[in-house]
Amino acid sequence: MMNQTPMVEFLLMRFTENWVPLSLHAVLFSLIYLVAMLENLIMVLLTILDRHLHTPMYFFLRHLSFLDLCLISATVPKSILNSITLTNSISFMGCVLQLFLVVLLAGSEISILTAMSCDRYVAICRPLHYEAIMSRRSCVQLLAVSWLSGGILGILYSAGTFSLNFCGSNMIHQFFCDVPALLKLTCSKEHTTISVSVAIGVCYAFSCLLCIIVSYVYIFSAVLRLTSRQSQSKAFSTCVPHLIVVSAFLVTGAVAYLKPVSDVPSILDLLVSVFYSIVPPTLNPVIYCLRNKDIKLALGKVLWNVRSGVMKR
Repeated sequence: MMNQTPMVEFLLMRFTENWVPLSLHAVLFSLIYLVAMLENLIMVLLTILDRHLHTPMYFFLRHLSFLDLCLISATVPKSILNSITLTNSISFMGCVLQLFLVVLLAGSEISILTAMSCDRYVAICRPLHYEAIMSRRSCVQLLAVSWLSGGILGILYSAGTFSLNFCGSNMIHQFFCDVPALLKLTCSKEHTTISVSVAIGVCYAFSCLLCIIVSYVYIFSAVLRLTSRQSQSKAFSTCVPHLIVVSAFLVTGAVAYLKPVSDVPSILDLLVSVFYSIVPPTLNPVIYCLRNKDIKLALGKVLWNVRSGVMKR
């Protein structure tokens, strides 16, 4: 007979049991979190305050930064708190909420990245119709679809996962509540609900990836036909960073959810989860800003205004 007592709480995995490494982990995650928060808040504020950045591309970039800010906030603060307080518990409802938010935000981010590729396609391949196609109304509708898609996936994954019976150990071999780690704790033989949810998620991600690939096939074909090297360089500078972000996000997410579930926890599982939950929110602003003159100019204006205001005082 299996112990099927309802779970009241789960235990998240610690990176180590020693106090000194735990402190270092808390400091490292705190620094990463603060950097990610600062970067994404700057991106959000710049795209709101600077009227030159009130375009569809920066509209989507602003909401991508907001999603990244929320995504890293859903996982990292709890891990930092557990390291500081030397605990590793999370309540059942806290785990449900964390899983729901991670899937919702990740699903919405994939949709926003797809919308950004469509925006680049229209801007490069159909520039004369850009304002008509990428109108304010169209952008808001695409944003609404992204949040709706993420919300549906979040409900499916969280409902499917927590409809299973959990028995035995309540130790989650992950630093946040995630579907693959939780499936290792279930004693349910049938995983139909979560299997259907994962299948829907895979189809959703694949359709987004297909849209992105088709968009970039047309984009690169159009760019290579340009006679001006400067025009080609400008087009590639806006497209390549987006491709890097999409590739990193989708590949790590696919590895986490599609690889066979192992009974023995591995460092690979931990690294993969870090790559799709922490690395994108931290690096996305850097990738998009490194070669973006508009963002640099907007940031320069803000810093100059702040400096001028301080000097006047």
